[in-house]
Amino acid sequence: MNIPSTNQARIVVIGGGFAGISFINKIKKEDVQIVLFDKHNYHTFQPLLYQVSTSGLEPDSIAYPLRKIFRKNKNFHFRLAEVNYIHQDKKEIETSIGNLTYDYLIIATGTKTNYFGNENIARNSMPMKTVPQALNIRSLMLQNIEKADITEDEAERKRLLNFVIAGAGPTGVELAGALAEFRKGILEKDYTEMNEGEMHVHLLEGLDRVLPPMSEEASKKAQEFLEDLGVEIHLNTMIEDYDGKTVSTKSGKTFETEAFIWAAGVTGAPVKGIDGDALFEKINRYRVNRYSKVEGTDAIYALGDIAYMETDDFPKGHPQVAQPAIQQGKHLGENIKRILRNKKPKPFEYFDKGTMATIGRNKAVVDIKKMHFGGAFAWFLWMFVHLWFLVGFRNRVVTFFNWTYNYINYDRAARLIIRPFRRDIGSTTD
Repeated sequence: MNIPSTNQARIVVIGGGFAGISFINKIKKEDVQIVLFDKHNYHTFQPLLYQVSTSGLEPDSIAYPLRKIFRKNKNFHFRLAEVNYIHQDKKEIETSIGNLTYDYLIIATGTKTNYFGNENIARNSMPMKTVPQALNIRSLMLQNIEKADITEDEAERKRLLNFVIAGAGPTGVELAGALAEFRKGILEKDYTEMNEGEMHVHLLEGLDRVLPPMSEEASKKAQEFLEDLGVEIHLNTMIEDYDGKTVSTKSGKTFETEAFIWAAGVTGAPVKGIDGDALFEKINRYRVNRYSKVEGTDAIYALGDIAYMETDDFPKGHPQVAQPAIQQGKHLGENIKRILRNKKPKPFEYFDKGTMATIGRNKAVVDIKKMHFGGAFAWFLWMFVHLWFLVGFRNRVVTFFNWTYNYINYDRAARLIIRPFRRDIGSTTD
């Protein structure tokens, strides 16, 4: 594998998401060797993936090279590879490019799309967990509109212009709002023989309200915003199957579509080698203590979406969003520093900074403890927070100018079919 031998403690990190990056940033100045593994060579700002999929941003606005983040650190090493197995007895990992021993192992592999065992949905729907998948959605959306513009078959035209989204969590709500704004601001301008009313955006949710993780106030306001944009919301609607053309539900309702986007759930992405009580198999997350150490292991820690930490405030574990991952990464970095100095580590305390979701232009909802905001103020707050947490000054500047351009011109500049989507090849895996 060509990792230099060292007398320093070797810390192996699996995953370059929010948790992994935050941990490395805290520990990078210590006298340790850090080795990061990821199957992509970039960090993805996942909260803005939906803007890539709806032509609002180019992918390089929300992705940043992992090597560049830590290139000033001589003891940092990145390897583009998948970690396939953890040999706990030898303190060694098995990867797609060879094996490597570790002194401390940090698992920050995040989540993957959960299809709940439905193979047809897994095969035919469009997930949105990675940049390639977001680009697939963008291409499919634009290809379907182009096909609809030239077809003489009314049934096919209707199917091509029907966009169905499963799951009304933050991802589904933001995606539905963005598609509705695309219809309102661009469709008739670019496709003069179409009218706005021909394109339909359906949002399906199994529970009785949109944005179930947020407050009832936020859910109600978000639903109002979505309906103002013309999104057709279907609550208490459980999806049963999708064959590539028809979405069927348990209530008997069906939707004809060639663009079915699956945002209805995620599950952890564990690495083989740790099982038993340490792995909560129902949700594929590692059980960790208040110090992020995986139960029953030695020097193995888990962070972010893959970690299941039960506390009094969060008896079912912390929410699988960016803030817990960032805070856990920083906290573990400080604790490893303490361990290296033979000091006692401190237990993790999560500071809930609130949750937010954007629906469209001047439309967003924000929950901060008992305070709830909606409308333009929440939208500007959402923009500020997301710009602040983007990695890289260039990405912040480019994203800001794109948003400004889109706001002034009611436009989406990135509506390009660079890499046509082919359903026979399928979408890129998680």
